[in-house]
Amino acid sequence: MGNAWKFGHDIDTDVIIPARYLNQSNPEHLAAHCMEDAGTKFAEEVQAGDIMIGGKNFGCGSSREHAPIAIKACGIKVVIAESFARIFYRNALNIGLPILECPEAVAGISQGDDVEVDLASGKIENKTTGLQFQARAFPLFMQELIRAGGLVSYVRGRGQNA
Repeated sequence: MGNAWKFGHDIDTDVIIPARYLNQSNPEHLAAHCMEDAGTKFAEEVQAGDIMIGGKNFGCGSSREHAPIAIKACGIKVVIAESFARIFYRNALNIGLPILECPEAVAGISQGDDVEVDLASGKIENKTTGLQFQARAFPLFMQELIRAGGLVSYVRGRGQNA
């Protein structure tokens, strides 16, 4: 379970991690500035296991991997959005950041709500209101990729088990 951090539509990668901080790729450095330009104290107050909620077209803009890396390094358990920009969707999975598309959950979750997500089934429960939602769960191999921490770790692990 984690607290919901809710953001609107068209949250672009420059809002997630401003370009002025891209001189380093260290995840902790990126996490310290995540959502800084969104007008919140997100980076200061986010806790490991919290949930990020976005509207339509979350992660639009440039194709940088830094955006999902910054979110994951903050301790966000999962990002739930109405929809994701294609490149963000791919980059998130490549680095092992779980993401779910579920417009009903986005509409039914408010800032600060206590949310529980079962990634294996796609079940989302707003513990504050008691509402439940169903997102499409990832296929088993994608769940394994996310559990491994991303594509590179997944491939390395398969090579050791071959």
